[in-house]
Amino acid sequence: MKHETNDQTKWLCDKCQRELELDKVKVRYMEGNFEVDLMKCPTCNQVFIDEMLALGKMKEVEEGLEDK
Repeated sequence: MKHETNDQTKWLCDKCQRELELDKVKVRYMEGNFEVDLMKCPTCNQVFIDEMLALGKMKEVEEGLEDK
């Protein structure tokens, strides 16, 4: 799964004040493991999931997995 943002917003880690970078992140849900491109802090590895992704695509995937 790849998440693309169309805006040019620069996101900063609140803890480290470093600019977030797009990177592969391992996500686990129920019994599935997925690799997703998400914004994360290069220092503390905190991941940012924006509202559109959380309430849109991730919710669709979650519902699909629960239906199986």
